[in-house]
Amino acid sequence: MIKGKKSLKGKTPSRRKFFKAAAATGVAAVAASSLAAPAVAAERVEAAMVATWPRDFPGLGTGAQRFAKQLSDMSDGRIQVTYYASGERVKAFDSFDEVASGNSQMYHAADYYWVKKHPAFGYFTAVPFGFTYSEINAWIHHAGGQALWDELTDDFGTQSFICGNTGVQMGGWFNKKIRSANDLKGLKMRIPGLGGQVIGKLGGSPISLPGGQIYENLVSGAIDATEWVGPWNDEAMKFHEAAKYYYYPGMHEPGSMLACGVNKSWFTSLTKSDQTLIKTCCAWADEITMAEYNAKNGAALARLVNDHGVKLEKFNDKVYDAFAKGAAEVYDEVQQHSDLAARTHAAFVKGRKEIGAWTNLSDSPYIQQRNRALGL
Repeated sequence: MIKGKKSLKGKTPSRRKFFKAAAATGVAAVAASSLAAPAVAAERVEAAMVATWPRDFPGLGTGAQRFAKQLSDMSDGRIQVTYYASGERVKAFDSFDEVASGNSQMYHAADYYWVKKHPAFGYFTAVPFGFTYSEINAWIHHAGGQALWDELTDDFGTQSFICGNTGVQMGGWFNKKIRSANDLKGLKMRIPGLGGQVIGKLGGSPISLPGGQIYENLVSGAIDATEWVGPWNDEAMKFHEAAKYYYYPGMHEPGSMLACGVNKSWFTSLTKSDQTLIKTCCAWADEITMAEYNAKNGAALARLVNDHGVKLEKFNDKVYDAFAKGAAEVYDEVQQHSDLAARTHAAFVKGRKEIGAWTNLSDSPYIQQRNRALGL
């Protein structure tokens, strides 16, 4: 031991006790602080959702209802959506104005129903010779589509997100064979959006009707033909009782994107986490809805043909070329509407070329070769 220095051996236990006591005091202080300032419970969110679909209608109605329930489940019941089918709160085509005005907070629809408000809305559901399901998702999420969609809806005080898809749609139901464009002249056909305008360019009379009114108009002869979605939905609508010929493929809706539209003031008033939760639930609904259509269309088509005697017909090249010519005229008119319409169309064309180049090299050749090699 060095003289003048006191030994620390006898002091060690006291120091240990000091540090233990200090640590205990710190923990107690933190605990006391937590008790003194409890976490604030997240606020309950209630929203009314209006839809353009009949209640419990397969795929469209049930998909919208499933989305509303999932949003509640994902938030442990904190976000409650009261769902109103077409006609229960407002008429189907009044859904947009209902949400834009703030009377309701959300809608579930196909945004091409609003083309009379602005033709660019058509690009955010489906346009003639447009995107397939995988292509439109790529365009919206990674090629500037969502930004254009936001710019469009901002003028109306709304915002829209992908919330489902029905895939490549059938060409429609007819009571006569369509061998050339001449067979479309004078034809009264239920077909909305820019696809309807193509029929108009070819001499037909496009009519926009909500789903719940199509069957009665087709049976009564008020319309001569109709398109809707595909075998699963069309079988449920019993169109086979009113028309004989079922044509494919539809040029008008190759990947019909469904939308959840929200009142923007309401949406931006929510917390960032709740906004993210809603958008995440929309993405979930998109995937699940498309999967359901792909799973059920094949069996429904077999029933329509084998059990109901439906005549499955394919549009020939002459008819499809006429569709393409009509589509070009519609596109020209759309671009003349406004700067936003022109920019949206330009972005669509760019996306169709670049994204479609990969689809054309991947999906299409593979499916053709798979079916050829296996005899499918």
